[in-house]
Amino acid sequence: MTRPLFNDDHEQFRATVARFIATEVAPHYEQWEHDGRIDRSMFAAAGAHGMLLFETPERFGGAGVDDFRFNTILNEEFARSGYASAGLGLVLQNDVVAPYLTDLTTEEQKERWLPGVTSGELVVAIAMTEPGAGSDLSGISTRAVRDGDHYVIDGSKTFISNGQNCDLVVVAARTGEDRHRGLSLFVVEAGAPGFEKGRNLDKLGLHGQDTSELSFTGARVPAANLLGEEGAGFYQLMHNLPQERLSLAVTAVAAAEGVLATTLEYVKQRTAFGKPVGSFQHNRFLLAELSTEVEIARVFIDHCVELHTRKELSAATAAKAKWWTTELQVRVADRCLQLHGGYGYMREYPVCRAFADARIQTIYGGTTEIMKEIIGKDLGL
Repeated sequence: MTRPLFNDDHEQFRATVARFIATEVAPHYEQWEHDGRIDRSMFAAAGAHGMLLFETPERFGGAGVDDFRFNTILNEEFARSGYASAGLGLVLQNDVVAPYLTDLTTEEQKERWLPGVTSGELVVAIAMTEPGAGSDLSGISTRAVRDGDHYVIDGSKTFISNGQNCDLVVVAARTGEDRHRGLSLFVVEAGAPGFEKGRNLDKLGLHGQDTSELSFTGARVPAANLLGEEGAGFYQLMHNLPQERLSLAVTAVAAAEGVLATTLEYVKQRTAFGKPVGSFQHNRFLLAELSTEVEIARVFIDHCVELHTRKELSAATAAKAKWWTTELQVRVADRCLQLHGGYGYMREYPVCRAFADARIQTIYGGTTEIMKEIIGKDLGL
């Protein structure tokens, strides 16, 4: 389908990303999945190709381009190709953590962090989720207490993407008792005293994405690493979450398009009872339904990207995009696996990995249920 959202510059960048995936990702991806982490060299290679933090000012090594459509293209190409673990690492760098480092930092902080993050020399993560606090950010219990020129942080985080590779972690910690006005954000650097990376978690899918437990035991972090104002962390998180959720929606639709395309090829070639599997009316109707729904989702997400590019995307609209498209991704992957029969259950077939990788999409970044709560409140309910 025609997508007027993009211009020639965007399409040239799409071709660059496709070549990057073919040369820098595809040959190594199976090994990364086996190792349980993406090799750090991918981040450096992405930085060298101008694929990280597009909005970083030129004086810090960036392009100085504030256009989320470039982020969208990068995310789409990784998701559609089936390299979700690698794509998520870049989503974390570009879409999730970048706004904190570009919008909340002082000039001194920018000089310290932006060049390395933009070049891919530094890998970043964000630590919100705790063993007892997931989608409810107001339930965060990790504490940060001021001690002279430092803060002392105590607590634990879990399910942290890029958790093994990260050099910098944006950590949400409680600096006051108020559930909302008592949260602050800090940048914790790898190697800080009292900060330890725990085990790399064994997950259902996204095997190449290092997802970790992090612990802070009397961790001393310079006061100069506070992001923005003390006590403003909850509102800073709320401000940036719509972009994160839109990114997940973008990847959901592209991943659904990718697995649907490979399944269409399969059912045209695979035969049963002397006929192609796709020629049976039930399968033909099912694929017609999935194709229609994915195309409808594509139109809506392109509209959301356009809104975000104009700084007009609301939290409720982002929530609608996130829950609907991720649930659709899971359903498409499930039905496509079924159409592969027993072969769909074999990891050598892309649909198997697509099915496993899809399942987390309705959970992280805010569960489907939380997204519906946000929408309900926006409706005045």
